[in-house]
Amino acid sequence: MTRHQITGIKPGSIAEELNIQAGDSILSISGQNIEDVFDYEFLCRDEYLELLIETKAGEQILFEIEKEEDEDLGLEFGEGLMDRYRSCRNKCVFCFIDQMPPGMRETLYFKDDDARLSFLQGNYVTLTNMDDHDIARIIRYRLSPINISIHTMNPDLRCRMLNNRFAGIALQKLDRLYEAGLTMNGQIVLCPGWNDGAELDFTIRELSKYLPVMESVSVVPVGLTRFREKLTPLRLLTKEEAVQTVELIEKWQRELFPKYGLHFIHASDEIYLKAELPLPEEERYDGYLQLENGVGMLRLFIDQFREELSHHRRSQKKREISLACGELPAPTLQMLLNELCQKFPGITAHLYPIKNRFFGESITVSGLVTGQDLIAQLKGKPLGETLYLPDSMLRAGEDVFLDDIHAGRIEEVLNVTVTALECNGASLVKSILQSAGKPAAKRLFRAYEPGGKV
Repeated sequence: MTRHQITGIKPGSIAEELNIQAGDSILSISGQNIEDVFDYEFLCRDEYLELLIETKAGEQILFEIEKEEDEDLGLEFGEGLMDRYRSCRNKCVFCFIDQMPPGMRETLYFKDDDARLSFLQGNYVTLTNMDDHDIARIIRYRLSPINISIHTMNPDLRCRMLNNRFAGIALQKLDRLYEAGLTMNGQIVLCPGWNDGAELDFTIRELSKYLPVMESVSVVPVGLTRFREKLTPLRLLTKEEAVQTVELIEKWQRELFPKYGLHFIHASDEIYLKAELPLPEEERYDGYLQLENGVGMLRLFIDQFREELSHHRRSQKKREISLACGELPAPTLQMLLNELCQKFPGITAHLYPIKNRFFGESITVSGLVTGQDLIAQLKGKPLGETLYLPDSMLRAGEDVFLDDIHAGRIEEVLNVTVTALECNGASLVKSILQSAGKPAAKRLFRAYEPGGKV
C-alpha cells in the first residue's frame, strides 16, 4: 500500500472539517491503492467514498464521506503528481536540453517524458515511457487530450531520431488510444534531411488515419543553439524547404478539411516566416489547438491587437515607450506598432529585436531571450518611460530570466520602468494607451535586492 504524505489542508475544506492534519498520510480511497494524482482525482469524483488516513502518530482512521460530485477534499501534497517525475529515456538528435550550456540551474537540464504532465500541463510525450498498465489507466480514466511527440511514423526512422530501439514499437500505442476514442494532438520537430519531404508526406498520411480522434498535428522547425559540440550534425530549414513544407501541409489541409471539418496538420508561424509566405487566416487554425507550439500565435496576436485598437478613439496623447522581443516576431510587431502610431501620432514606440547571443543567433523566439542579452543590447538606447517585455521571457511564476538574472536588475541597470506583458495583442494596446480599468500588465519585481546578478 502506497503512502502519500499530506503537506497542507485547504481552509474551509472537507479535510479541515474532518480535522485531518498536515503530516498525516493517505493510504487508500474506497479500498483502492493510490499510485499518483490520477488515481486520487478519479477516485475523489464519487459522491460517496471511504478515505483511509494514517495519522502522524501511526493511528489509522477510516472516514466515510458524502459530498457533491467532483467536490475537492482539500488535501495538498508536496509532489504535484503525488509521485516522482519520469525522466526521458530517449536521446533525440534534436533535443534542445542537450544543447544547453553548462552552469545553468539544475531544473533546466531535466528531460521529462511523463504522460501525466501531458494532461496537467500540456507537455508532449513520446510514448516510450509508457507501458500497457499506463495506457490502460489513461483509457480507464478517460484522460484526454494527450499530447504526443511523434516526429515520424516511419518506425525505423523514429528509432534513429529518438535513439531508442523501442521508439518505433511505441507508435502502436496510438492505435489503442484511437480505439478508445481519446483525443490526441501531435507534434513533429522537422529536421531537414531526416523527416521532411517525402517522409513528412508519409507521416501526415499515416496520422490522418487517426482523424478525428487526433485533432491536430503541428510541424515546428528544429531549434539549434551554438552548444552542439559532439552532437548529431543537424542544419536549419532553408527558405526553399520552408516553402515546400508549407505547400505540402496546405495540400493536405485542402484534402482533409472537407472530410473532417479539421485542417489537422499545421505549420508553425516560424515556418511561414522563413518561407516569407502570409500567415493563414484564423479559420484555418481550427480554434488554435497548437498555440503552445507557436502555431497561430502571430495570427491571434494580430487579430487581438487590431480588434482592441479599433475600440480606441484617436487622440493627441503623448507618450514614449519601448518594447523588446526576439527577432522572430519583430517584423509583425513593428507593423502593428506603425498602425497604432498612425492612429495616435503622439505615441512614440521603439521596438528592439534582441539577437540571441547567449544561445546563438539562430534562436529567434522571445521566450529564450536572456537578461544579459537584454542589458547588453539596450544600454544607451532610447527607452522612454516604460520598457515592455513579453512575460514568456521570465520563468513561470517568477521574475527571473533563463540566465538567472532578476528582472529588477534590468530596471536598475537600464534606468527605466519595466513591465511584463502577457503575450496578447489586446494587452499590448491597452498598456501602451494606458486604458482605464484593470491593468493589462504587471509591474516587476518581487523580492529584488539592488545590485543583484548581472
